[in-house]
Amino acid sequence: MNVLQVLGSSAGGVVRHVAEVSGDLVDAGMRVVVAGPDDLAPRFLGRAFVTLPITDRPHPRDASTVLSLRRLAARSDVVHAHGLRAGGLAVLATRGLRRRPRVVVTLHNLPVGGRAVRFVSGVLERVVARADVVLGVSMDLVDRARALGAAEVARALVPAPVASPGAPPPVSVRASLGVRADAPLIVTVARLAPQKGLDTLAAAARRVRRDAPGAVWLVAGGGPLRGDLERSTVGTGVHVLGPRDDVPALLGAADVVVSTAAWEGQPIALQEALRAGAAVVATDAGGTREVTGDAAVLVPVGDAEALAEAVLRLLTDHAQRRDLRRRAHDRAAALPTRADVVVQLRATYAGARRTRPDGTNP
Repeated sequence: MNVLQVLGSSAGGVVRHVAEVSGDLVDAGMRVVVAGPDDLAPRFLGRAFVTLPITDRPHPRDASTVLSLRRLAARSDVVHAHGLRAGGLAVLATRGLRRRPRVVVTLHNLPVGGRAVRFVSGVLERVVARADVVLGVSMDLVDRARALGAAEVARALVPAPVASPGAPPPVSVRASLGVRADAPLIVTVARLAPQKGLDTLAAAARRVRRDAPGAVWLVAGGGPLRGDLERSTVGTGVHVLGPRDDVPALLGAADVVVSTAAWEGQPIALQEALRAGAAVVATDAGGTREVTGDAAVLVPVGDAEALAEAVLRLLTDHAQRRDLRRRAHDRAAALPTRADVVVQLRATYAGARRTRPDGTNP
């Protein structure tokens, strides 16, 4: 089976997911070509990669991009696009092909932004709904696609990477960060962008600082709002670490792991936190509940006071922390794996015989 994976300008998590999926599909015996912006090529070394300038906004080059994508699609059995922009262009590129490949679109994010952005996103959502299959990383995305008339919809599986064994003990992690062994330690792992609810984090940190002045709140991750977060959390015990390659160790050393997101699909950081057996407090955003189940304390999105109260309660309630850690380990055992993704995509691609424009088989 010839599979064309298509993606545009994407955040690191989507690119990582496509890279993993592509490799796993090749290992499963499929022939995979990845098409996307040239700056993503280094992430696909050793894989067949075609430069395709798909930007995150409408661009004069879109017409030529659609033509290039059409030529690639004509040689494929499946076109699997990731994101609204890539998905919309893939649907347009395959219209009217004499032998049309099966078109699958995975939606990784909820459309957000100003009026113009929402209008364009709404148009693209309607185009994407004409794909053969629409996968959403959370059930709210699945429901939106179904409401727009998508013929086949399902929840996509997006597992977190498996951590390497042998993480250092929490006391060593704390010492390396200059955190006292007895200091209450809160950890957040997030891309520092609007979707992550950083204003909620800053407001909650001020309350935690007032009632637990010795607490340390570490934030791991980079992004465009790093400077804003650092300025808004001065004097609150928040330390922005920047991107880290030891996230599982940080999560394992935390007394409480916190997510303040305004929206999430299947949050990788929370999957990693569950695998680390962490006590989690998170906003009930998007697909978060679908990932954590009952293994986290969930609070309303944007409610900094409720979030701070939950964190402070866990810092002092050792029994509840132990219970949440037990639940985290149990929940982690039920999380999807990369092998599960391959099984899902095999089934999704199963109707992949090429079709004529009228939907019949040649």
